Amino acid sequence: MTIPTDIQIASAATLKPIAEIAAQCGISVSEYEPYGHYAAKINQTCMNRLCNDSARGKLILVTAVNPTPAGEGKTTTSIGLAQGLCKIGKRAVLALREPSLGPVFGVKGGAAGGGYAQVLPMEDINLHFTGDMHAITSANNLLCALLDNHIQQGNALRIDTNRVLVKRCIDMNDRVLRNTVVGLGGKVDGTTRQDGFIITVASEVMAILCLAEDLSDLKARLGKILVGYSLDNAPIYAADLGAVGAMAALLKHAINPNLVQTIENTPAIIHGGPFANIAHGCNSIRATKLALTLGDYAVTEAGFGSDLGAEKFINIKCRAAGLTPDCAVLVATVRALKHNGDGELERGIVNLGVHIDNLAKFGLPVVVAINHFHTDTDDELSFIHDYCKNKGVTAVCSRVFAQGGKGGVELAAAVVNACGGTQSKLNHTYKMGMSVEDKIEAIAHKIYRADGVTYSTAAIKAIREIADLGLTELPVCMAKTQYSLSDDASKLGNPTGWRLNVTNLRVAAGAGFIIVYTGDIMTLPGLPKVPSANHINIDKDGNISGLF
Repeated sequence: MTIPTDIQIASAATLKPIAEIAAQCGISVSEYEPYGHYAAKINQTCMNRLCNDSARGKLILVTAVNPTPAGEGKTTTSIGLAQGLCKIGKRAVLALREPSLGPVFGVKGGAAGGGYAQVLPMEDINLHFTGDMHAITSANNLLCALLDNHIQQGNALRIDTNRVLVKRCIDMNDRVLRNTVVGLGGKVDGTTRQDGFIITVASEVMAILCLAEDLSDLKARLGKILVGYSLDNAPIYAADLGAVGAMAALLKHAINPNLVQTIENTPAIIHGGPFANIAHGCNSIRATKLALTLGDYAVTEAGFGSDLGAEKFINIKCRAAGLTPDCAVLVATVRALKHNGDGELERGIVNLGVHIDNLAKFGLPVVVAINHFHTDTDDELSFIHDYCKNKGVTAVCSRVFAQGGKGGVELAAAVVNACGGTQSKLNHTYKMGMSVEDKIEAIAHKIYRADGVTYSTAAIKAIREIADLGLTELPVCMAKTQYSLSDDASKLGNPTGWRLNVTNLRVAAGAGFIIVYTGDIMTLPGLPKVPSANHINIDKDGNISGLF
């Protein structure tokens, strides 16, 4: 029997016109702009009407254990859970991140789910979608162009070319652009200086878009982007370059959340896509708040494991938006747990235990979703169930990849049960008034289980500069490998006897957090030896193949 591919399943699905999905959500024709037949931008009129409503649904956060490079199906589980909730008669709305072209053409593939738990139209969502990524890229690179032009045209702000902090970005894994030199050529070609690129989903503009409440807040945050320092050691911001108006104009449509549907016609709001290993890893505040007003249950995700995405969701996004999840779903696979145990499930299960404990520290009820693969044995599944029972949490086998919402009914029922109690008080990992070092060390000890933190000379200097700017009360956004609880991807399971190595810090004043770089983390990934792009094709009729 031939198993259909994700794209074959998606192509065979019956989609409803986006007008029907909007009407299903109670969104009027004047409150959205269609992007083709099956996607729409929800405008500010709708946001103003709905987000001032005191009625709120239950917020479900989906996170995961430390993954393998292929990922463990967190998005697939989120989609299948929402479909499962609808199967048991609940109104559910998804709030997900937009895929980046980097992973789509790299090793991980797309981020629209898989099997019978997908958001559609899958090809559009995984590729250019409604153009948000390109708008963010353009706004970021306009700022860089204005900065270099200012230097070229006399440099009235006396910008120190050796202390420019903002980098150009590209939504593609392209390692040769990590470190570049710009301005080569003659005098008319600009000032020569060292520069580099980051991936779009790690840019501060992306973070700002995801954390902004509205267009006015977006503009205020864009103006606070620290672009560098002057020769007199004065900070230079985007507002000083007169960049804010034009950047915001480029983001006029990108700030509006995107409405699509799942393979079973469940409403899905997909907006913003910061990575969780090098950025804050959550979809936009606007999308999440919208989902909370449109459904009885809003299912959202935070990237990678609880040590990254969930930690930042709680300590950055929930603080900024005033949100408190009602339940956390922790996705695990036999594959990932074996990987964390060097091939042995019994050794790797400790990784699951740490993530259960992390979520309990945040004060969240936890349901473990075992994302089922056809290679899993009954003994392996029973072992995970028994382990979770001994930890005092419910574990449910999720078969949404193969069965869609039907395969998520048991998970949905467990989530409804977990959300049934009084919403607990959210426990943050650190207090805002703590020093930068104390915030870092709180995460290192409580979430990563490190013995301590070691700071490089560059990191110590950066902390001092942040203090001089008066920005030490901002939350911290850890940039760390997703493959380990530590800063070393090779340390699997629950590593002990190690120290977190902080190599540098950068203030993202517009986004409202401090980025902490650890280990050998990179802000522009590279392609693998055999990229997914090598398998993607399109025929003469416009049918795409090889995309997953």
